[in-house]
Amino acid sequence: MPASQTHVTSATAMGSTLVDGGCVFRVWAPRADAVHVLGDFNLWQQSDASLLVKNASGHWMGFFPGAHEGQTYKYWVKGPGSMGFKRDPYARELEGTAWNCVIRDPKAYPWHDSDFRPPAFEDLIIYQFHVGSYYAVDGEGNDARLGRRGRFLDVLERVEYLAELGVTAVQPLPIVEFLTRFSQGYNGTDYFSPEFSYGLDDRELERYLATANRLLSSRGRSHLKREHLQGAANQLRVVVDILHVYGIAVLLDVVYNHAGGDFGDESLFFIDRLAYGNNNDSLYFTNEGWAGGLVFAYWNDGVRQFLIDNAKFFLDEFHVDGFRYDEVSVIDRFGGWHLCQTLTQTLRFAVPSTIQIAEFWNPNKEFAVKQPSAGGGGFDLVWDDRLRDAVRGALAQAAGGRDAPFSWLGVATALGSAPGFDYPWRTVAMLENHDLLLNSHSDADKKPRIPFAADPSNPRSWYARSRARVAAGLLMTGPGVPLLFMGQEFLEDKYWDDSSDTENLLIWWDGLSIDRAMSDYLRFMRELIALRRERDAVRRGQINVFYAWDPTRVLAYHRWIENSGKDIVIVASLSEVTHYGYRLGFPRPGRWIECFNSDVYDNWTNPIAAGNGGSIIAHNGATHGLPAHADIVIPANGMLVFSFAP
Repeated sequence: MPASQTHVTSATAMGSTLVDGGCVFRVWAPRADAVHVLGDFNLWQQSDASLLVKNASGHWMGFFPGAHEGQTYKYWVKGPGSMGFKRDPYARELEGTAWNCVIRDPKAYPWHDSDFRPPAFEDLIIYQFHVGSYYAVDGEGNDARLGRRGRFLDVLERVEYLAELGVTAVQPLPIVEFLTRFSQGYNGTDYFSPEFSYGLDDRELERYLATANRLLSSRGRSHLKREHLQGAANQLRVVVDILHVYGIAVLLDVVYNHAGGDFGDESLFFIDRLAYGNNNDSLYFTNEGWAGGLVFAYWNDGVRQFLIDNAKFFLDEFHVDGFRYDEVSVIDRFGGWHLCQTLTQTLRFAVPSTIQIAEFWNPNKEFAVKQPSAGGGGFDLVWDDRLRDAVRGALAQAAGGRDAPFSWLGVATALGSAPGFDYPWRTVAMLENHDLLLNSHSDADKKPRIPFAADPSNPRSWYARSRARVAAGLLMTGPGVPLLFMGQEFLEDKYWDDSSDTENLLIWWDGLSIDRAMSDYLRFMRELIALRRERDAVRRGQINVFYAWDPTRVLAYHRWIENSGKDIVIVASLSEVTHYGYRLGFPRPGRWIECFNSDVYDNWTNPIAAGNGGSIIAHNGATHGLPAHADIVIPANGMLVFSFAP
């Protein structure tokens, strides 16, 4: 007799589902001749009782009494072209010895985040990092990344740091299983399983349990037990949970344009075991390649459902707050626009607060955020490179020296609201990201980190430090949601790498206690981020770039919310000299508080900082298209922020 059909219905979930007395399994393999489930619960012995029953839609299902949490299993598939083991495409976790699937109860983890709500779109400040290369120390506090990479639980040691920095969301690079030893994460193969090499085994948990409970205790939350940290999946849950407790949202980077690289014989590639040869016969994929892997078969309803299920799985079982969708332009190119529309609408219906960000490199990128009814993708925000490229261009010109040609045109244009967008926060702006800075990319495909862009001869010079502060100021006070890449907040000047074999490419955390320039810059970034969070006009206000004068390298723009009185004026200079008595237009006469001055942060507190003594008085008299004016001091390579004092 085949496997029992007790507890099996048309609504049975994909993968493994624990029920009273055992576990139900369901897998989609429409062209297979037979599918068995072999595991710890039947001693990995194939028999009539291990054979699943196939329904009319090509799904194989069955109930296995006695199967329980923590046991491992695989499918054994006989198809027209081969026979052998296959991993469950919906497996919640894999163990790292034989890549067996693990039965897990998704309801076992005791969440502490019931009162957490993700930030509004315009309140997002995103921090991008790679779990393996970001941070890890041993029990004595020594850097442990070299040779063993960071793990999910190592992120716990940076939670307080990230909260103090002021970011409102983190965006780890993709965290699902990949077959290679090291990876950025964009060659995943097992989409429901967190990468097991980012997990720790039971022998190493004690120190991390103490850290988790210290963090929870400091916010008045109950303690976790050791069993709550067992397995990579629960370790990811712990990180999400505690980040939420500290007010930080979690956005997963997901790759729905392709899977692989290398698939191996036991992956979802040719899941129903047709003969290898024509990748169009692989069920989940086409013969079209991208980034070393294969593009998904978007025409297939079952494939589209798999990807939608995957996103909803992370919302439901890991409490993530949203997604950055990798290379949506590739999905569109290969016929997946309907998937995008269905995906975004399904998640918005399921969890209305879900944050959905598209990487969409298309001249008409506003279509990513238009509603599907208007032909759009239905995403909330879209990556935008306009400010990135413009600021880097201005830095390159400034680095040419005092007498080099210089123009603010690109920056002024990028700061203006992009045509076609209904709100300025629809775009995600950045100066650095994982793609730009990956060491293994060709010279043509990578760009220097901002300190090197600011001064290629010396990334710790005054020129590098001061110009980097101006660049960060433009990012944080401009329109769009700002994104920082790991280390950017403390003047990291090296490329990064996903391998833990290259010490000189690891983020240099020790520099914060050794290098004064780094610690001063971190203070600058914390207070700049605080300024953004405190000033409504900076986050959601309108913008008017009213002054851009290339000969003096001075730029000024006004941000405001109608009828609020909360006007902000930002002044940026990439001049190598301080300007005194510099007349600029202001939106209204009266007292304006100098609420931020980047020059103060050089050799904190800078004893020779140039500024305006805390405030200025604007007088009636139209200047630069505004009704008032003031004569101000603008520090060399500096940024000032003025707020109106009613």
